Amino acid sequence: MADSYFPRWRVQPKSVEGRVVNTDERLPGPSMLAMGVQHVVAMFGSTVLAPLLMGFDPNLCIFMSGIGTLLFFVLVGGRVPSYLGSSFAFIGLVIAITGYTGQGPNPNIPVALGGIIACGVAYIIIGLIVSAIGTAWIETLMPPVVTGSIVAVIGLNLAPIAVKGVSGSPFDSYMALVTVLCVGAVAVFAHGMLQRLLILVGLLIAYAIYAVVTNGMGMGKPIDFAIVANAPWFGMPHFMAPAFNGQAMTLLAPVAVILVAENLGHIKAVSAMTGQNLDRYIGRAFIGDGLATVVSGFAGGTGVTTYAENIGVMAVTKIYSTLVFVIAAVIALVLGFSPKFGAVIQTIPGPVLGGVSIVVFGLIAVTGARIWVVNKVNFSDNRNLIVAAVTLVLGAGDFSLKFGGFALGGIGTATFGAIILYALLRRKGPQEPAV
Repeated sequence: MADSYFPRWRVQPKSVEGRVVNTDERLPGPSMLAMGVQHVVAMFGSTVLAPLLMGFDPNLCIFMSGIGTLLFFVLVGGRVPSYLGSSFAFIGLVIAITGYTGQGPNPNIPVALGGIIACGVAYIIIGLIVSAIGTAWIETLMPPVVTGSIVAVIGLNLAPIAVKGVSGSPFDSYMALVTVLCVGAVAVFAHGMLQRLLILVGLLIAYAIYAVVTNGMGMGKPIDFAIVANAPWFGMPHFMAPAFNGQAMTLLAPVAVILVAENLGHIKAVSAMTGQNLDRYIGRAFIGDGLATVVSGFAGGTGVTTYAENIGVMAVTKIYSTLVFVIAAVIALVLGFSPKFGAVIQTIPGPVLGGVSIVVFGLIAVTGARIWVVNKVNFSDNRNLIVAAVTLVLGAGDFSLKFGGFALGGIGTATFGAIILYALLRRKGPQEPAV
């Protein structure tokens, strides 16, 4: 008998510590609910931080992350465990396109949304090609030296944005450093799930310190809690329509390449952890992620991607049931219908947000280096050395290229530069090691 489209999730009546719960299994109801909440908490910090940095409505983006996760679940037939949240790959280009200054709502969001939709469409096309002919061509174009360089470049390119955002006054700079220390302390001294949630917990501690120093001691700009008191508990998300601008679409469409590299790496990681070969679902995963990005763009949300944070949770808990992500998505939808929840997010002070950004962007850069280490990239090979070196400088220096009326920013230039440079150098003969 042929396999059904969705798995027949077998109930595991008792959770035995250390036992793997596979993608086609599930725990009893209360345990599944607890795991769903845990995954929401894990994705929360980054899914909220990315829209705040671009001036998007974080409440709407939480809501669209739930929608996107459900779309992904359906497209892959419930076979790939993933949560889809706001992607950091869009931040630099969205800020450049919209001219966002980092304060309050972004007035030019519609232009960015058109570009996000174009990226999603490009991503879907790549997914359709992969579904037809497989992933070998992607792995040839983007080996670990290329994907690691691209991921590292995202963090390095965003670094000036984080630093500039906390340089308005000495007080802001000091509070940003306090936030960095809070996150670092949680990362080093906490244990278990508390340590896994280092960004969220560190932000909460820094938020409390900021409130004491400003609202309590009269230093700096106090937190205005009036918006929380005035916000209703329940209400519709504030949707926004896109505007289709040719230049914005051309600039943002190539981000699909970065999302492909991210998603491919995440699926390979899940395959390794579960012992299941998920290669046949990669094309559908790309299509699901691309469709989720398109839908989010039409509603007013950020582009989305599969989340390493949630893969980390699975690695710790050994619970890979895809039904957990349905529960997490539904919880995100419920939060999206609460303007009061959104108002709480908006009270996060700029210096605290900036301090978290410094850590997060740094972690993104280091993740790229980790890809090199895990895949044992040989930097005594001059080809690898040149590709990584040039890519990092193009991205960190925000090297731009203009084509007529269009311009390709630092992340885009670095991404395509890495792919093209590796392709040009890949077929050369043996190289002498670099000095």
